Amino acid sequence: MTFIYILIILAFVLTIWAQFRVKGTFKKWTSVQVNSGLTGYQAARRMLDSNGLHDVPIEPVRGTLTDHYDPIHRVVRLSEPVYYENSISAISVACHEVGHAIQHAEHYPMLVLRHRIFPVVNFASGIAPFLFIAGILFSALNLIGLGIIFFSVAVAFQVITLPVEFNASNRARDIMVAEGFITNDEERGVAKVLNAAALTYVAAALLSLLELVRYILIFVGGSRQE
Repeated sequence: MTFIYILIILAFVLTIWAQFRVKGTFKKWTSVQVNSGLTGYQAARRMLDSNGLHDVPIEPVRGTLTDHYDPIHRVVRLSEPVYYENSISAISVACHEVGHAIQHAEHYPMLVLRHRIFPVVNFASGIAPFLFIAGILFSALNLIGLGIIFFSVAVAFQVITLPVEFNASNRARDIMVAEGFITNDEERGVAKVLNAAALTYVAAALLSLLELVRYILIFVGGSRQE
């Protein structure tokens, strides 16, 4: 059990480091303009149109790294620095979000699965901690076991997110090169930005997996004592 706690602490440190890294990498490549001169909005619009998604709008939103694709309203939302600027960071993030829009249009299996379990994840994530606490306080293994089941759904969501994010980044990078948004020399900067962002998802998934293992060990240990 001690070893698991050490791993969880290390995973938590990795998560914090990943968040700092993505912010630092984004800031670094924000100062490097792309030779094409395209802003995040322009690159995203061209990428959407070239894939037949003329009806998908792009909206600016406040904040930094608040970029996302809304599958319910089918809209790409870009933070203002990404929307208006013509840096490597801006078009990297913008095209990544368009990658999700393309996945949605093509019914990318892992994205479809993530969307389907999302309502269940919201419920499971909210109730699992209370089940664990109640189970430990009252020594009720059935509550801990139920909490593990609910938490497993949330962990599965984190794991499913990984291929979705990596696939969106790969799509973005390939199209950016093919369409001439970036030069071959600029591809290195794009990879740095996208890889830094992907690391945050990897760290979050790892932390969730280790937490799940910890709860399972508590459950197993309690079962042996009975």
